[in-house]
Formats: sequence, C-alpha cells, structure tokens
Amino acid sequence: MSLSAKKIAMIFESGTKDEKISILESLANSSEPEIINQVISRLDDIDIEVRGEAFSSLVLNENNISKSLIQNLNSESKNIRGYSALVLANRRNTNAISEIINLTKDKSGMVRACALGALGYLKANQASKTIHDCFFDSNLEVKKSALKAAIDIGDIISSEEIKELSKEKDPEIEKLLVQVKSNS
Repeated sequence: MSLSAKKIAMIFESGTKDEKISILESLANSSEPEIINQVISRLDDIDIEVRGEAFSSLVLNENNISKSLIQNLNSESKNIRGYSALVLANRRNTNAISEIINLTKDKSGMVRACALGALGYLKANQASKTIHDCFFDSNLEVKKSALKAAIDIGDIISSEEIKELSKEKDPEIEKLLVQVKSNS
C-alpha cells in the first residue's frame, strides 16, 4: 500500500490510533524526507502508543534519515527534540553528538535528560565536561541522566560531585552512586 504524503498527513492528523500505528509500521523503510518528517512529527502524538511506534519505525529504518532527525533536534516540540536525540543514539549516529550536546542546555528538563541519555548511550567521551556540569542541574531527572551518562562513558566522579548528588536523597541516584563506588 503506497499512500501519498498528503494522505499520510491526513491520517496522522485525524485518524484513529490504530490507523496511525498501521501507517507508521508501513513507513519503517521510507527514505522520502517529507514522509520521514511526518513520522518524526508523530513523536509528539497525544497517544503514547503512536509515539512508541514512530520511535520504533525511525530506529528500525535502514535508510540514511539522519539529516531529518538532526534538523528536528531544533523542533518547537520538546517531545520531538528529546525523542529525536534518543532515536539518533539508538541508530548509533555519532555524527549528531555535537548537536545533542547542545540539547543539554535546553529549556525543557525532559529534553536535557534525553540528551544526556543519548550521550551516554553513544559513549560520547567528548561530552564529559557537559555531562559533569549537569550534576548541578535544577532538575532531578537531569541529574540522574547525567550520572548514568558519566557511568556509561566510564568517567570518574569526584568526591565533591558524589557529595552534591547524595544531597538529593534519591533511591535511583543512591543505586548509581553505589555502582560508581564499586567501579573505582
């Protein structure tokens, strides 16, 4: 079934959840930038299952869709910015690291956390300083993501940073800090 970009856009705008998911499944190997951008737009769908299917479709797409994904790191939608970073990481796209680093200063805590997760997953050693700076972020999820990213890239966490993170009294951070201490 080959649908026009216009028909796909209509379904994405007013179709049912099942129709959207069906279309996303059928687009997993599209290479047309207009269609790829429509799939990326579904990362901001109101339905979590549709967002998940869009994410899977983009990760599994074997075409070079990096340009569209990188462009969407500047989307007005925080969901599209954050999830595009995670899609790039899952696609092992190391060419996007500098753009993902920029997202660690995003106004949205969710986007900053996603960017840090992506950097850790990509083993982006060049992001070490940026990751450590995020230990002092105002958002708890960002701090957790920064700590996990630092562990993922194999960084040493200073005693000052450990002390700062311990102030949160957060069970997830405590578990990660146990891991840090056992790695050193």
